[in-house]
Amino acid sequence: MKTVLIVDDEMAIRETMEQILSYEGYAVQKAASGAEALSLLEKTSADAILLDIKMPGMDGFEVLEELIKRQLSIPVIVISGHGTIETAVEAVKGGAYDYLEKPLDRSRLLVTLGNCLKHQTVLTDRDALRSKIGVGGPIVGQSEVMEGVRNFIKKVGPTESTVLITGENGTGKELVVHALHRASQRSDKPLVEVNCAAIPKDLVESELFGHEKGSFTGADRQRTGKFEHADTGILFLDEIGDMGAEAQAKVLKAVEESRFQRVGGRETREVDVRIIAATNRDLSAPDSGFRQDLFFRLNVLSIHLPPLRQRSGDVELLLSWFMSDMSQSMNCDPLNFSPDTLAILTEYSWPGNVRELRNLVERLLILVNGPTVKPSDLPLLPGSRNVGNAGASFLDCQDFQEFKARSEGEFLQQKLIENMYNVSKTAEALAMQRSNLYKKISKYGLRTQPEVV
Repeated sequence: MKTVLIVDDEMAIRETMEQILSYEGYAVQKAASGAEALSLLEKTSADAILLDIKMPGMDGFEVLEELIKRQLSIPVIVISGHGTIETAVEAVKGGAYDYLEKPLDRSRLLVTLGNCLKHQTVLTDRDALRSKIGVGGPIVGQSEVMEGVRNFIKKVGPTESTVLITGENGTGKELVVHALHRASQRSDKPLVEVNCAAIPKDLVESELFGHEKGSFTGADRQRTGKFEHADTGILFLDEIGDMGAEAQAKVLKAVEESRFQRVGGRETREVDVRIIAATNRDLSAPDSGFRQDLFFRLNVLSIHLPPLRQRSGDVELLLSWFMSDMSQSMNCDPLNFSPDTLAILTEYSWPGNVRELRNLVERLLILVNGPTVKPSDLPLLPGSRNVGNAGASFLDCQDFQEFKARSEGEFLQQKLIENMYNVSKTAEALAMQRSNLYKKISKYGLRTQPEVV
């Protein structure tokens, strides 16, 4: 029986949700405040949390931050009667699984909670598998360049040096970061990740260094920044090449001095943080727009990850790894690849690199009937010699409207898969309103959870 913790200052809402969830077979715990919820979690555990935003004392955002600090990996669904798109986006960025508006719709609540728990089960099973085989996201490959990557991690991981990782999107930069963290002297300390490209320019400073209450319009509470969250651990600055000039100057000072001030604050805060940065751009280029003094400060030790097209000999090994890993996570039988299919996939240029290959394996596990993947089971791979069902389907369209509908549905389904069927995250990635995405899901009959085959 799954346990759900309801955190809301309104007794009527707590009791209503308890009735709904108890009837559906969930065990329910209740807390009237953020402080009470955190105290309860010190004594017991929960499989998911329904968390109100507007509460006296500690609000929902502060509870989210505290859960991250305590490294409690419990999925959170934020609920609020003061819903705006900005609030929803902030909640998801703050670590929430999804966002629901009051008054709560019973069906939407149960579907979202069910998807949340299934998503968490997939993550737990994946982590258990990786733990059992001694890896936490392996560096898969037998090519000479990948052997060089593993040697780099082995030598550089235990040091305290700053590392810069370069390479195209999808080449596995994040995997290398996690491997460096595991190999470091800080492996039992936090690894805090920041996607610099996803933060609005006017909020970068607040995101990294935090802010004091009232320091700017909308700062209705004190906030701790990523540098403080990463204290004694590692701070991963992903896509740092997309950071604005003003933020680069502040990051340079913080990296050099290991101290900073919160936005609107006067107190200087010192932190012990190791920096790892990553980018898909050439930061040394004169027209990169990146400060060269910051580049040289980050480029103490650097490694470039090759695109998959430059190590095609690893494609079959990667297909085998992802098929084994994901079939266990999805509780289904792994598929085999026919020789013709392997030939097509080995010759393919993989513009999306390893990430594209992984997404393809997930798609095949969901859609293919039978134990073997044939060339006709493949989607259209641009530049390859296969056509595949998706390409044939589009070519069979009777008119342009039908083509647009099919292609839009196919595109949105793929994006849902890439974002683990989290509708809010998918809408954010597509810069689309969540309500509009829900309409598209209904219109095209898209899946919002993995299909066990």
